[in-house]
Amino acid sequence: MNEILKYFPNLNQDQIQKFEQLDALYREWNSQINVISRKDMDSFYTHHVLHSLAIAKIIRFNPGTTILDVGTGGGFPGIPLAILFPECDFHLVDSIGKKIKVVKAVCEALDLKNVKASHSRVEQIQGKYDFIISRAVTQMPQFISWVRKKINKKHINALPNGILYLKGGDLTKEMSSVQTFNTTYPIADYFNNPFFETKKVVYVQLY
Repeated sequence: MNEILKYFPNLNQDQIQKFEQLDALYREWNSQINVISRKDMDSFYTHHVLHSLAIAKIIRFNPGTTILDVGTGGGFPGIPLAILFPECDFHLVDSIGKKIKVVKAVCEALDLKNVKASHSRVEQIQGKYDFIISRAVTQMPQFISWVRKKINKKHINALPNGILYLKGGDLTKEMSSVQTFNTTYPIADYFNNPFFETKKVVYVQLY
């Protein structure tokens, strides 16, 4: 939790309280449904919460922004970002029902009114969004094919609408076939922690 406050010092009391509650909530749910690896729980705030919040170092979502989190798993990056941006609307989607059960329970416990969660494949989701976020669910070209038609054409943020993707390793080959404008932000430029040395936020503009 100290790392969250270190890199996001302007949180209000409600946000701090919600972030503080996350550890106990996920430990409780993880004992019933394994949504986070046991060893990762020991580094929960760094590996999951802070990692999710790296997207907030690339963009400050304006109020009213709509965001679709594809393959959210236990709620990452969607839930930490929903706490940080309470005036934005988040739709968290996963094809595994037990993971969405955890997401819904955590959101209810935190009284996160700006989050909707769906047990669904992304191809079945209707509607359009300003940004699509995810943590490395597949190769980027495949991901783009899933979500391309779900992006709003009207921009309300400084960054044009598109994909914000958390991924690690050498992405040169994977991104070489992506035709639309894209750029990669090393997370280590924002967070001084060895865990982030090879991790990146990948932005792909779709409109």
